[in-house]
Amino acid sequence: MQNKLTLVIGGAGSGKSSWAENFVFQIGYDRIYIATAQPWDDEMQAKIQAHQRQRGQNWHTVEAPMDVAAPLSEARPDQIVLLDCATMWLSNHLLAESELAQEEDRLIAALTACRAPIVVVTNEVGMSVVPENALARLFRDAQGRVNRRLAEKADLVVAVMAGLPLALKGQLP
Repeated sequence: MQNKLTLVIGGAGSGKSSWAENFVFQIGYDRIYIATAQPWDDEMQAKIQAHQRQRGQNWHTVEAPMDVAAPLSEARPDQIVLLDCATMWLSNHLLAESELAQEEDRLIAALTACRAPIVVVTNEVGMSVVPENALARLFRDAQGRVNRRLAEKADLVVAVMAGLPLALKGQLP
């Protein structure tokens, strides 16, 4: 695979996770799914289960809501990693009151050191109105910063809207 790091970005419900899963599936490597969502309520549990059904059985799933560095360090060059998603990972750290700059640095270092190709899914949250409260503005700004850092490192950046991919950086296969 020619792309070491692929970033798939889009809004909520844009089809970015489905597109990323299909992209990874087509590569033909052993697949690792790093899941960052936590089932805090029934709605989120149902969403996680829907994603699991959609992916099917041929994935090795690692639940890593906070520490994605460990599974990334274990990935082999004959595998491909799908990290879904950076937005939930950031939310988990924000709610845990982690030192965000330090965690971002750890994420970027882990992605850079990973021996396997990686596809990271993330949300674009900066195309709407300015949030009304300080926590939401902090989240929006932190997500924008993480997305910019990921895009800078990525070989391929794909925006997904209405299920359709658009290469922002690099070439779609």
